[in-house]
Amino acid sequence: MPQFSFLNEIETVSKAGISSCYQCCRCTNGCPVAQDMDIVPHRLIRYIIDGEREKALSSGTIWTCLNCATCSVRCPNGIDVARVFETLRVLSVEAHLATAMDTRLFDEIFIENISKHGRLYEMEAVMRYRLHKKEFFGDADMGLAMMRKGRIGLTPHNIRDRKKLGKVMREMAGKVKI
Repeated sequence: MPQFSFLNEIETVSKAGISSCYQCCRCTNGCPVAQDMDIVPHRLIRYIIDGEREKALSSGTIWTCLNCATCSVRCPNGIDVARVFETLRVLSVEAHLATAMDTRLFDEIFIENISKHGRLYEMEAVMRYRLHKKEFFGDADMGLAMMRKGRIGLTPHNIRDRKKLGKVMREMAGKVKI
C-alpha cells in the first residue's frame, strides 16, 4: 500500500488540499480545545500526510474537536481542517476504530434520545450511557443534586410531533455521508 494513499483518500473525500500544509501551527494555536486533544490539529494533519492511517483514525482528537472551524478560518492555505476532521470521524467509524470512544457512544445515545422524545431526556440518556459503560453510579451525586434543583426530571417532556421528528432524523442519518 503506497504511503500517500491515505492522504489521497482524505483529500478526495474531504475535498481539502491538505498536502499544501506546511505545519505553521495556526490551526493548533487557534483551537479552543487543543489542550484537551491527544494529537493537536497540525500534528494530526502531518500523520495524514505521512500515511499514518491507524494513528489518525484512532485518535481521540477527532472526537474532541468542537467543529467550530477556527482551524479552517486561520489556515493560510485555506485548508478546511474541520472538514478533514469530519471525514476522519466517518472513516474511523467505518474502520471500527471509534468503538472505544466515549464521545461517539454518547453522540449516538444523544441523537437516538432526541429522535425518540423530540428533545433531550437527560435521565434516560445518562442511564443508557452508564449501563453501556457498566459504570452505574458515576454521576449519582450530581444527578441527585440536579433533580433537587429541578434541572432534570424523572419523566421526559416530549414534543407533540416527535414521531415526525424521529422519522426526519432517521432519514437524514441515512443520507448524511461525507
